[in-house]
Amino acid sequence: MSLTIETVESQGVTSVVVTGEVDVSNASELAEVLDGLMSAGTKAIDVDMAHVPYIDSTGIGVLVGAAHKMSGAGGEMMLSKPQPNVLRVLTLLGVGTEFHVQGDEDSE
Repeated sequence: MSLTIETVESQGVTSVVVTGEVDVSNASELAEVLDGLMSAGTKAIDVDMAHVPYIDSTGIGVLVGAAHKMSGAGGEMMLSKPQPNVLRVLTLLGVGTEFHVQGDEDSE
């Protein structure tokens, strides 16, 4: 499955809308987008996971690495609307605390 990544700037937060499965074959695409935003000085990134049905350990590693870089630079990275199976993987791996995870109930 191909991966589509779009960025949208709104009120000081850059949303990174990810669509498709994130795995070893394409996680570098997500890493490049996140690294580019951080290099440009973005201080708040919201990775919208609503359209990601599957993520493997490589994809999780990209997200955790980006969250650490953002935190170290005084920024914040959030994950919003992860599907239940993706949220389960994040929880099982114990990485949910690496970034603020927002569900549908937090969207306004």
